[in-house]
Amino acid sequence: MGSEPTWSDDGWWTAARRIDSPNHGPRPDAVAIELVVLHSISLPPGEYGGDQIERFFTNRLDIAEHPYFERLRGVQVSAHFVIRRDGEVLQFVSTERRAWHAGRSQWAGRDDCNSWSIGIELEGLEGERFEPAQYAALVPLLRALRRRHPIRAVVGHEHVAPQRKQDPGPGFDWAGLRRRLRWSPRRFPAAT
Repeated sequence: MGSEPTWSDDGWWTAARRIDSPNHGPRPDAVAIELVVLHSISLPPGEYGGDQIERFFTNRLDIAEHPYFERLRGVQVSAHFVIRRDGEVLQFVSTERRAWHAGRSQWAGRDDCNSWSIGIELEGLEGERFEPAQYAALVPLLRALRRRHPIRAVVGHEHVAPQRKQDPGPGFDWAGLRRRLRWSPRRFPAAT
């Protein structure tokens, strides 16, 4: 019987493969981490399994590798976690730090979601379905985050930046996630 994954003192989850991104900053003083923002990503769009996401979040993506990558020239972003199609969890930024994932955003009357949220990217394309292995990895990660931080809500990027973003999109199974977690419906977007 294995032991339950734990947290390092500085915000790294032992169940995730650590890949340090330089794209982060300090959180504002005395701000509680109360929100999780779910995203979807694939590079290039619709292609899975490569290391392009890892290279993108660590500023090592070769933009000459694919025509789509030209639009990413000079872009510096990150998320705290990425969940691959096979369920592998990668962590790029400590949960104690402010990752650069939500951009201009607002939830429950509060702006700048990056300052008070955790960003989780699911390898996938907005509107397409996600893999059972990804939900199987997402549930324990969300539970672990809630044990470490006072998480009040789990939302999509589409909910915090509706004029700009559409991910994770209609392919994401919000009802299934709620059933698996057994958390109050108040912790999720009303329309899910």
